[in-house]
Amino acid sequence: MADAGTPHLLDNRWDDGKAAAMDEPGRLLYRSNLLGGDKRITNFGGGNTSAKVAMADPLTGETVTVLWVKGSGGDVGTMKLDGFSTLYMDKLNQLKTIYRGQDHEDEMVGLLSFCTYNLNPRAASIDTPLHAYVPYPHVDHMHPDAVIAIAATRDSRALTQQIFGDEIGWLPWRRPGFELGLDLSRFAADHPNAKGVVLESHGLFTWGDSAKDCYETTLRIINKAIAWFDEQTRGKAVFGGAVTQSLPADERRAIAAKIMPEIRARISGSERKLGHFDDSQTVLDFVNSKNLRALAALGTSCPDHFLRTKICPLVLEFDPASGSIETIIAGLDEAIAAYAKDYAAYYEKAKHPNSPAMRDPNAVVYLIPGVGMITFARDKATARIAGEFYVNAINVMRGASTVDTYVGLPAQEAFDIEYWLLEEAKLQRMPKPKSLAGRVGLVTGGAGGIGRAIAAKLLSEGACVVLADIDETALADAEATFGKAYGRDVVRTVVMNVTDENAVIGKFAEASVEFGGIDIVVSNAGIASSEPVETTTIAMWDRNMDILAKGYFLVSREAFRLMRRQKLGGSVVFIASKNGLAASPNASAYCTAKAAEIHLARCLALEGADAGIRVNVVNPDAVLRGSKIWTGEWREQRASAYNMSPDELDDHYRKRSMLKLSVFPEDIAEATYFLASDLSAKSTGNIINVDAGNAQSFTR
Repeated sequence: MADAGTPHLLDNRWDDGKAAAMDEPGRLLYRSNLLGGDKRITNFGGGNTSAKVAMADPLTGETVTVLWVKGSGGDVGTMKLDGFSTLYMDKLNQLKTIYRGQDHEDEMVGLLSFCTYNLNPRAASIDTPLHAYVPYPHVDHMHPDAVIAIAATRDSRALTQQIFGDEIGWLPWRRPGFELGLDLSRFAADHPNAKGVVLESHGLFTWGDSAKDCYETTLRIINKAIAWFDEQTRGKAVFGGAVTQSLPADERRAIAAKIMPEIRARISGSERKLGHFDDSQTVLDFVNSKNLRALAALGTSCPDHFLRTKICPLVLEFDPASGSIETIIAGLDEAIAAYAKDYAAYYEKAKHPNSPAMRDPNAVVYLIPGVGMITFARDKATARIAGEFYVNAINVMRGASTVDTYVGLPAQEAFDIEYWLLEEAKLQRMPKPKSLAGRVGLVTGGAGGIGRAIAAKLLSEGACVVLADIDETALADAEATFGKAYGRDVVRTVVMNVTDENAVIGKFAEASVEFGGIDIVVSNAGIASSEPVETTTIAMWDRNMDILAKGYFLVSREAFRLMRRQKLGGSVVFIASKNGLAASPNASAYCTAKAAEIHLARCLALEGADAGIRVNVVNPDAVLRGSKIWTGEWREQRASAYNMSPDELDDHYRKRSMLKLSVFPEDIAEATYFLASDLSAKSTGNIINVDAGNAQSFTR
C-alpha cells in the first residue's frame, strides 16, 4: 500500500483470496483490469498484458504453451476474457525462422493468425511479439505518466539508470512490431536480473514468474518513478511558471459554450465533429504557463498519445486579463487555416510513395489560456479520450521538462505511425457510421413517454442526446437507463423550464459545452387541459400558451441562434397534435396553442431555409401508453367529454381511427427520426400526422 506520507502513490489492490479461486487466464484478466483501472498506470486502450499458459491442444490433447495477450483494439481496464488473443508459442517461435528483417516486419502481422489457438476470433495486435519473445511467463506493458516522463527526456537512458539501477533497463525508440519484440528478447536474455525495460519515448515493460509478481513489480516501478519525481520537482515552477491567470469556472464554461460551436462550424466540412471541454487544474497549469507554446509545438512522445491527439495541438491566442471572446472568434479562421496548412506540409514532407491519402488536416486539441482545453473528434467518446490522452501528455511534459529537457516524437516517426499501413487497414475495417453519427439532439419533455421514445430512436441511430425536462427525478432515471444502454458519453440531461427565457438560453449553452453544439431540436414539452370555454380560466389559458406556444418559440429561437453560428444547417421538429388541425370539444386552450405551434413551424421553415435549417411537425393523436398527460386529469376530462369511463378511452381512440390501430410513443419517434435525419433532407414546413388516420386532421 502507499504509505501515509505519499498518498499519490499507487495502491496494491491485489486480493489473494480472489486470485486463488481463479485459473491462470482468470488471474491475467484480474491483473489487467486492476492495472487498467487507474489512468496513472495506462490510458484508455493503451498498454497490454500477457501470460504464457500450459493448456491442452484441442486436437491432440497434448499440453502446449499458449500465449494469452490483449487483442487488437481492447482496453485492459474494461476487457473481458474474450478480449485476449490466444496463440501457440511454438508457432510464434517458428515465425523467427522466416522473418526477413526490419524492412519486412509488417508482413509478420498477417502471419500471426496462423498461430491462433482454439480458433479464437480475437485478432492479435501488433504488440504480440513484444510479449511472445520475452522469456518470462507474465509480461505487462504500460504507459504510466511518471515513466514516460523519464522516457521522453533528452537524457532518458541516464535517468533510467539513476532511478532504477540495473533492475530496469533501457531500449532506444523503435516502432512497435516484430523487431522490437526481438530487441526485448535479447535484452531479457542478456540481463537475467532485470525486471523490465523503459522504452524511449514510449513506456514501460515489466515481467515476472507469476501474475501477482508481475503486477506488484509494475506497481513498484511506477511508484518509484512517482516518488523520484515528487522529490525532484518539489518547490520548482512547472512549465516555466504561470504568465496568465485562470478565469472563474463559470466564465470558462461560458467561453467554451460560445467557442465550441464556432470551432465546430469550421472543422466539420468532411464529417461532423463532437467536442469535449476540460478545465481541470492540470490543464490550466499548462495553458497558463510561460512554456505553453514551445512545449505544445513539440507534440507528444508516446505513440498512443500521438495517435489520439495528432501531431500537436492548436493554441488559440487569448489574453484572459484583457481579451474578449470576440477576439478568439475573430482569429479562428486564420488559426485553423494555418494549422491545416502546416499539417499538409508535414504530410507532404514525410509521406512515402505508398502512404494513404492525407486525412482531415484539422487539429484535435485546442488550448486556450485562462480557459482550458477543447478536443474534437468524430464521436463524443473519442473526443473525451483524446482529451484524457493529452492530459497524460501534459503530465509527461510537466515531469520531463522540470527535471531535464522534454523530447517529442520526431516528425517522421510520428508520420510513420499515423499513416502506418497497418493503422490504415484498421481504420478501413471500422464499421460504417450510423445515420446520425456526429449529430447532437436536444429533446424537450425528454423524460416523458414520447420524449424517451424519441431519445431512444436518436441514440440508436448514433446521435448524442440532451434530455431536457422539469422533472428531475424522471430525468435521472432516463439518464441512467440510456447511459447503461448506449454509454454515458452520449447522454446528458438538463433541467429546463421552456417558459423561462434565461433558463432556455443557459441550458443551450450547457449542451454546447457538453457536445460542441446542437444539430437536432425536438420540441416535445407539453401539457393538456380540458374544460368548456365558459369555465376556462385565464390561468389555464395562459399555461397552455406559455408552454405550448411561448415555450416552443423560446426553444426554437435559441436553436436558430446556435445553428446559424454553426453553419451546419439543422433540423427542428415540433411534436404538436392532431388537435392543432382538428378542433375538439372542451379543449379550446389546448387546441389553440397546438395550432399556434403548427403555424410557428411554418414561419420558421421560411426563415431557416437560407441557413439549411429545416422545420417540420409531427402530429400525434391519442398516444396513451407511457404518456404523462394521460395519467392525470386529462384522461378523465377527455373521457367525460365523450361520455365514457377512462378505461374505455384506449378502445375508443383505436376504433375511431381509420386504420383501427393504436398509436404508441415509438410511432412518434419513427416520424421524428425521419424528419430529423437526411432521409427528409429536402423537406421543410411539412406535417406528418401519426394518428392511425383521421379525416378531420388531413392537411389538405
